[in-house]
Amino acid sequence: MQRPYTNLEVWQKCRELVTDIYQFSALFPKEELFGLTSQIRRSAVSIPSNIAEGCGRSTSKDTVQFLFIARGSLYELETQLYIALDLKYLPETQFQESIAKLTTCKKILNGFINYFQGLTTTNKQP
Repeated sequence: MQRPYTNLEVWQKCRELVTDIYQFSALFPKEELFGLTSQIRRSAVSIPSNIAEGCGRSTSKDTVQFLFIARGSLYELETQLYIALDLKYLPETQFQESIAKLTTCKKILNGFINYFQGLTTTNKQP
């Protein structure tokens, strides 16, 4: 029996990152509501959402595709954090904390991708 995605460390850590993003982006200037605030939140939400969707797929190949999308969203979010820092919307300490969490998510997600790619090459199902 497959373990639910909600038990996966990668999904849990990425969800924690989303919470942090929502909390500090609420302090961004109001004129950014439909700009950087919206974009950074969509990128963050996309990460655990695509992990969950990938885990719901029936083949390892399909799962890996969604995990790659989640990884792309992590890199997108990282860029947006740098932009928020450059614009002084994000204090350096919050930026460093967020980058550290994001880096942890990247490492765990890369391990998860490698696991599923191994299943793909051996034609095994998760």
